[in-house]
Amino acid sequence: MSFSTRHVVLAVAAIPFIYYLIAVFSSWRFFGRSARRNAPNPSFTPPVSNLKPIRGLDPDAYENFASFCRQDYPDYELLFCVGEEDDPAVPVLQKLVRDFPERRIRVLFGSGGRGSNDKVVKLARLVSEAQHEVVVISDSDVRVQPDYLRTVVAPLDDPKVGAVTCFYAPIKDKTFTESLQTIGMFSDFYAGILVARQLDGVKFALGPTIATTRTRLAGFGGYGAIDNRPADDLLVGRLIAEQGYEVELLPYTILTVADYHSLRDLLHKRLRWVVVMRHMRPWGHLGLLLTQGLPWSLAAIAIRPTAGVALGYLGTYLGLRFAMTWMVGIWGLKHEELWKKLGMIPVWDAVAFVIWLTSFTRNSIRWRDGEYYIRDGRLVPATPTNAEPAA
Repeated sequence: MSFSTRHVVLAVAAIPFIYYLIAVFSSWRFFGRSARRNAPNPSFTPPVSNLKPIRGLDPDAYENFASFCRQDYPDYELLFCVGEEDDPAVPVLQKLVRDFPERRIRVLFGSGGRGSNDKVVKLARLVSEAQHEVVVISDSDVRVQPDYLRTVVAPLDDPKVGAVTCFYAPIKDKTFTESLQTIGMFSDFYAGILVARQLDGVKFALGPTIATTRTRLAGFGGYGAIDNRPADDLLVGRLIAEQGYEVELLPYTILTVADYHSLRDLLHKRLRWVVVMRHMRPWGHLGLLLTQGLPWSLAAIAIRPTAGVALGYLGTYLGLRFAMTWMVGIWGLKHEELWKKLGMIPVWDAVAFVIWLTSFTRNSIRWRDGEYYIRDGRLVPATPTNAEPAA
C-alpha cells in the first residue's frame, strides 16, 4: 500500500471519533437542557385512550398490563385489540378486567382491515374505537410507573407539540444476550437518536410509547394510510413532523420485558430492523459505515502496526465509546447498573458491524413465522397467505 493511501485510510479511520464526540455533545445538550426545562402543567390532564395492539403472550404480560391500570391519572380508558378469540393473551386480559373493575377496559377482536402490517391494522381500529381525542399508544411488553400518563401527556398542552415519545429500558437482564441488547441500546441506538435530534430535530417516534391526538393522526390519513408499511413508529413521528408540529422526546424511561430466548433471536430482530432502515433510508444506512469505530481502528492498525497507532486508535475508540455510553445511560437515563456492562461495548460493536454487512445481502425480513419483502417502501408477504405483523 502506498504512503498516500495509508494516510487516507488513517484519516478516514478517525471519522468515527468525530461522530462519537458529536454523540457526547448531543447527550450533554439534551439531558442538561432537560434538567432545566419548565415543569409540566399539573392541571393538564385531558381524558386519554390508551391503545394496545396484541398478538400472542409476552413474558410477564399480566404485570405489564396491570401497570397501566395503576395510573395516577383522573380519566382514561384501556383498549386492547386481539386478532382471534383463541389468542393466548385473552385469558390474561379477562383476568385483568376482573381484577380492575374500577377501570374502563375494552377488548376488541379482529382488526377489520387487510393490510400486510397486522399491528398497524389493529391500531387503525383502536384509534377509530377510542372515546377520547388524546391517545397513548404502547407496546404489549411495556411496564410503566404510576406517573406515566401524566408525564407523556403533559407536553401536548403546548399546541406546537404534535406527538410525544420516550426512551425504554429492560427491567432486568438475566442472560448474556439480554445484556448485549441492553449495552447496544444505550451505547448505539440511543446515542444515534440523540445525534439525529441535535442535527435535524426529532422527526420520528419510538414504538413503545407514542402520545398524540386523533386529529394529528388524521392529518396524514391515520394508521389506515400506512397499514402496508414497515417501521410504523418512525413513520408516525415523521408524518406528524411534516405537518409542522414538534415531536417531543422526553428524558423519561419506561420499562420493557426482554423476550430474547437466544442470541439468534436478538440477531434476527436486529437484522430485521437494520434491513428496514436500509430500505427506508438507504443513504443514511450506508453512512453508518463512518460511525463504526472498532473496524476502522483495526484497519488502521493493520496498515500501520505500531504501538503508537494501536494505542492512539484503540485508546481513543474505547475512551469515547465509554464516555458516550456513560453520558446516555448512566448520567442521562439513570441506568446505574450499566457501568457493569461497559466492557461489552466492543462485543456489541463487532456484532453490529457484522449485522450491518449482512443487511446488504437480505431482500426480505422475518417476523415470527412470517417472511416479507420490502418493495417501494411497502411490506409484501412472501406468500399470499401470510398476514403476520412486521413492524
